[in-house]
Amino acid sequence: MKFPKGVTGFYNVKHNKPPTIDRKQFKQLCFSIIKRNNGKVLEFIEPQFPTNFLNVEVKVFNKHLHILLNEHYPFLAFASFVDFENIIFIDEPELLKQFSPFYKVLSMEELKKPLYIEERTGKIILENDNELNSAELEQIAYWKPKNSGEVIFNFWD
Repeated sequence: MKFPKGVTGFYNVKHNKPPTIDRKQFKQLCFSIIKRNNGKVLEFIEPQFPTNFLNVEVKVFNKHLHILLNEHYPFLAFASFVDFENIIFIDEPELLKQFSPFYKVLSMEELKKPLYIEERTGKIILENDNELNSAELEQIAYWKPKNSGEVIFNFWD
């Protein structure tokens, strides 16, 4: 997967502010899809400093899980646990089918892909396919994420 510019939420004056997703649409879809599956939305958490994603806590299919959406791009993932700097990503095939027409639902395999970071002549080089800006690369150098999921859904400040 190619990381688009602004996916981390970081930018500097040289770069345009990243786009934002339609939060209202996401909220409506979550309530509709979870209700259709006899589930319940427990909490809808807007992105708050320092997160860059929306977090919807639900009870569905007799499971407690989280639906995460990057606040800048339509990248969605499922998690069994979300806490500061710790997200346990999972696959949820039935919800994947239902959210896929609206968002790019990322699999555990995609989210666990390792990052290949090098420092050359004082510059940080992310060898994974990306369009990230210099502010984002600086954050990656500082926070040292290990995989794609930690870049797309982060708790950086």
